[in-house]
Amino acid sequence: MRRPTVHHTPFGTAPSGQDVGLWRLESRSGVHAEILTYGGILHTLGVPDTAGDTASVVLSLASVDQYAGKNPYFGALIGRYANRIAHGRFTLDGTTYQVPVNDRRHALHGGPEGFDTKVWDATALTGGDCAAVRLTLRSPDGDMGFPGALDTTVTYALDASGTLSVEYTTVTDRPTVVNTTNHAYFNLAGGGDILGHTLQVDAAAYLPVGMDGIPDGPIADVSGTAFDLTSPQLIGDRLLAADDQVRQAEGYDHCWVLTARDDGELRRAARLVAPAAKRVMEVWTTEPGVQVYTANQLDGTLTDGAGRSHGRHSAVCLETQHFPDAPNRPDFPSTVLRPGTIGYSRTEFRFPHLAYAADPVGLGHGSC
Repeated sequence: MRRPTVHHTPFGTAPSGQDVGLWRLESRSGVHAEILTYGGILHTLGVPDTAGDTASVVLSLASVDQYAGKNPYFGALIGRYANRIAHGRFTLDGTTYQVPVNDRRHALHGGPEGFDTKVWDATALTGGDCAAVRLTLRSPDGDMGFPGALDTTVTYALDASGTLSVEYTTVTDRPTVVNTTNHAYFNLAGGGDILGHTLQVDAAAYLPVGMDGIPDGPIADVSGTAFDLTSPQLIGDRLLAADDQVRQAEGYDHCWVLTARDDGELRRAARLVAPAAKRVMEVWTTEPGVQVYTANQLDGTLTDGAGRSHGRHSAVCLETQHFPDAPNRPDFPSTVLRPGTIGYSRTEFRFPHLAYAADPVGLGHGSC
């Protein structure tokens, strides 16, 4: 039986002139993940289907130049603040801060030079049944307008069952706001669109938004709406629903409010199933929300290393995170991080269909 391994190869040069590395993690389940030091990007996630055929289930680009060019954050680590801050402005402890606006007069994903544009330091981690790489980044005080120097560590790890975990820790020397996530675009069929996928989101409420993507009004019940994914629903059917929120976004680009827990334990956020259930993915997280985005703005102009174009609704993002514009919404869970405390978040991407092909003793979930 294969052992977990970590390999490193060069992947090009960033616009800053820094070398970019590719770290490949391999699990004895047959799952592999490739992570770039540029943007902490999840470049590929190879997952066997029920017949044993492996394909990458995330959209990717061919080169560092493409990732550094105009693209919708394919696979990237997002910070300092995932999602949107209204008008790029917030007040913390009586001081108002301004973040550059880069999306319809609002700040999106940390501004135009967020974590997705940085080259991270990387260290391989091995032990037991885990293969992992630890990425670190120091964001100086005032970076993109945010207060405080912020040190962020993100660990990608594959365990024996094929679960990919992404664990985030942050520390600061001044009060600041932090919201981190990964922006992978998932297609469990390995190609085509995701309209034939079924999606379940374990949430009874969501955040309606205005035309600019900023939460508009209070948290809303999903009952009787196109946002009721409490049982598995065909994505294509839901995107055809006569719902003003779906129409204005041309699909989903909304945050679902997960069941509250105070113990910091993982809870299931979503379950995505490919046509004919050839692959199944569950998303488990410590975060209070998950942003579902159905790749509404992709137009086929971006391609991967095999020349395949990424078209509209060719993937779905399941971005575990705190809520958009939380620094301006005291009724939302706080995103404030203060000196002397450690910000912590963990998300796992589990593939329960692999249990059917597991060895007789079972692989189980490791302790990565």
